[in-house]
Amino acid sequence: MDVKNPVERRYLDDDYVGKNPTWDIEDAPWKAQLVQQMLERHRIVPRRVAEVGCGAGAVLAELRRALPEAELSGYDIAPQAAQFWPGHASVNVRFTLGDFFESRERADVVLVLDVIEHLSDPFLFLSRLRETADLFVFHIPLDLSALSVLRETPLLHVRDKVGHVHYYTRGLALALLRECGFDVIDWRYTGAAFNAPQRGWGTRLAGLVRRIVYAAGKDFGARLLGGQTLLVLARPGARP
Repeated sequence: MDVKNPVERRYLDDDYVGKNPTWDIEDAPWKAQLVQQMLERHRIVPRRVAEVGCGAGAVLAELRRALPEAELSGYDIAPQAAQFWPGHASVNVRFTLGDFFESRERADVVLVLDVIEHLSDPFLFLSRLRETADLFVFHIPLDLSALSVLRETPLLHVRDKVGHVHYYTRGLALALLRECGFDVIDWRYTGAAFNAPQRGWGTRLAGLVRRIVYAAGKDFGARLLGGQTLLVLARPGARP
């Protein structure tokens, strides 16, 4: 990890936690449910699950009930994230402060939830990642839409507050994974604008408008108005 790189350095000092003091722990039950549903849909019962960029660790803690026999491990480079980990001691998850790749761990399933949009070089990260597991679950915010480009403010907001430096549509996210040597097994929109924890009346109102537009087609609605995230199940493919 290049601590001189300002993209990554914000997670090593107080910049990120200052703007996100809960580390989005309130979203963990929803994200864990998405992962659980994807695994169950494909009858996947992993023995070893690792999460890269686990943050507060709450997703793994939530998954413990669904995977009572699995070895669960989480990795994050942010020292401030580690303050949340003792709160999950009762569910037997192993957390490590440091670079996942240095651990040389290999898992049955690796979780990469809301990570690649933060990285200075997602191509290098993904190319290295494909060697670490048999299966991967990605959760990717789809910040890029006609409306977000027209307004620009939403893109600048997620850049400043939560550190998104890359923006995706469904097609761009799937293309990135394929270009880095992953075979996409399954993907789905999560309906984040409707199903993620709501934070205010403005979000709910925008959700009503999106429901109307999405009735014409989810792809069309996502590219026009946004409000979606993408859940992907993938496996390592032939080297690109």
